[in-house]
Amino acid sequence: MDVQASSLFQELQSLRFEATGRTPEPVNGTVQQDFGQLLQSALENVNSLQQDTNSLRTRFDMGDRSISLSDVMIAGQKSSIAFEATVQVRNKVVEAYKTIMNMPV
Repeated sequence: MDVQASSLFQELQSLRFEATGRTPEPVNGTVQQDFGQLLQSALENVNSLQQDTNSLRTRFDMGDRSISLSDVMIAGQKSSIAFEATVQVRNKVVEAYKTIMNMPV
């Protein structure tokens, strides 16, 4: 990775940890996670956002006065953006896989 991509990746990681309220677990002074764990965590996060959105929509539809329309719309947009980002990452992974498979040995 070049320096710009590396700093962007670090910034995204710090935003992710800030948003989820979790802290990275250092290993020998650096943060290391398995790609599979990162992928599973991201998918669980997207699933959680979608479930929260559905719950808010249902509560709003049932007349819960503690839920405003703006809360429902913001939650919907968050889950939509997270899902779209996940789809784009999947597309890039599939594209990279196809590129690697088509390389001559």
